[in-house]
Amino acid sequence: MREGIALFKPDLIICPFLKDKIPDDIWQNHVCIIIHPGIKGDRGPSSMDWAMKDGVEEWGVTALQAAAVMDAGDIWASATFKRRPVNKARMYRHEIMKAGIEVILETVKRFESGIYLPEPLDYTHEDVKGKLRPLMTQKERRIDWQTDDVDTIIKKIYSADNQPGVLDSFFDEEYYLYGVHREGRLLGNPGEIVAIRHGAICRAAIDGAVWITHLRKKDTPTETFATTVLGLGDILKDVPVKKKPTVAPKKYFKLPATMVLGDSLKDVPEYPLDVLCGCATTNYNDLYAGVSKTYHEMWYKEENGVGHLAFDFYNGAMDTEKCQRLKEAYLAACQRPTKVIVLSCGMDFWSNGIHLNVIEAAENPADEAWHNINAINDLIYEIITTKTHLVISAMLGNAAAGGLIMALAADYVYARGGLVLNPHYKTMGLYGSEYWTYLLPRRVGEEKAIELTENCMQISTQEAKKIGLIDGIVYSDGYDFHRHITQLAERLAHSPDYDEQLRQKSEERTCDEQKKPLAQYRAEELAEMRKCFYDPNHIYPQACANFDTARYEFVHKIRSTATPSRLAKHRPENSCS
Repeated sequence: MREGIALFKPDLIICPFLKDKIPDDIWQNHVCIIIHPGIKGDRGPSSMDWAMKDGVEEWGVTALQAAAVMDAGDIWASATFKRRPVNKARMYRHEIMKAGIEVILETVKRFESGIYLPEPLDYTHEDVKGKLRPLMTQKERRIDWQTDDVDTIIKKIYSADNQPGVLDSFFDEEYYLYGVHREGRLLGNPGEIVAIRHGAICRAAIDGAVWITHLRKKDTPTETFATTVLGLGDILKDVPVKKKPTVAPKKYFKLPATMVLGDSLKDVPEYPLDVLCGCATTNYNDLYAGVSKTYHEMWYKEENGVGHLAFDFYNGAMDTEKCQRLKEAYLAACQRPTKVIVLSCGMDFWSNGIHLNVIEAAENPADEAWHNINAINDLIYEIITTKTHLVISAMLGNAAAGGLIMALAADYVYARGGLVLNPHYKTMGLYGSEYWTYLLPRRVGEEKAIELTENCMQISTQEAKKIGLIDGIVYSDGYDFHRHITQLAERLAHSPDYDEQLRQKSEERTCDEQKKPLAQYRAEELAEMRKCFYDPNHIYPQACANFDTARYEFVHKIRSTATPSRLAKHRPENSCS
């Protein structure tokens, strides 16, 4: 931090979602603005957690100047919003992010004026409604399965998702819970695991049941053992104390619940969905609001000549099984008497490509990575080669790597305004696959495709539209997004030139195949990916680390020791990107 400040010499320092205290010598000599996820007067490290647990209806974001007392500095700007009944991670990605950008822009404008005086924190002011709240511990989060109802359980897990999770126990072991969904039919003895589905477990409560999609086993603590002799005091003060070696802590990470619990679930029945290859039929507003009455990762419905296939995978990660299941659902949708297929997603992510956590946990990570990349390639191949329908990718959430490339396999690509798109692989030490060497240049040209994959910079939807990566931007929130996409799809399905568009699509695919078969693109990409997966010493040119190292650091949330050179423009390009 000190090096960056010395080189860049900033007038103003913005600290969004700060995790560590700013060193005294920095905030005392520079104006440092902390973007705090709380209303005016709110203080403490668990702001959103308490707001959600207590059912606060209105919340907000405040821009505070760093001071000696945490979160007690002068107020530069604030914004409020009505809180929805969704989990903390979703709140951060939507309301908190939107309000955060608003207060950052307002703060910069006020600072630039040179005459604005920030508002001192004063709890006597009527608009200062927050208060100091302590760190929320697992004691406050803990679920009592014998007394807590479904609403209480959901509220507790929502307030801890994505971090730190709610500590609970199964089969005499402790685990953190993530990804909760209401179940409207199944019942059982409170605390009992009554069903499994697609990696999730269903646990009964006193008035129903909830699905829990992901678990993380509690880390094994570091232990040290010292030999002590009581009653001898100073007599032995110069005698070396014999210690047993420190036991290295066992670190665990988040995985699908059934994968974590394994054979312990061998007698738990599977509760499948039988609508279009495991998809559920539901109201799309329920999907986006998160109030569906059971857990499912895919939905399908058709109306006015359009088949809507939506998927919502936790954190946008698609393991081998999810890719295969989505492919089967897509192929089933292609058999339906519709004209257009809309591929859409949940509120948070479109897709981030292969599932790094599942790969890291595999007995042979290289083999699992190989199976995963081939499974997502198989899915994308079917989308590219669809001859029966026109296909729309409707990106409501952020996308990265192979997940973003998957969207480009469709005939039309639309995205919600404000998304972050990362069309590159190298930060994970990978060359990339998913037919990117065909799909990306087809959209933006060879030169821009290389620039996007080599520079490893995220782009906005506005930039994506400008360069032709996507066809259009829907400036709408998640609840209205589907309505706009539905109108576009139905207009396309009933267009007078629909048959001509379908014919032209088929001819272009035939022409492209004659120039260079898809099989050749795939073989060339996978030849590079095999090196990344199976050669532990292979580092792709200009990548910072090999796949094993980059994956391990990502999964275990190991922070970089320095700002990557692609971002640190003030520093000579002498560090990894």
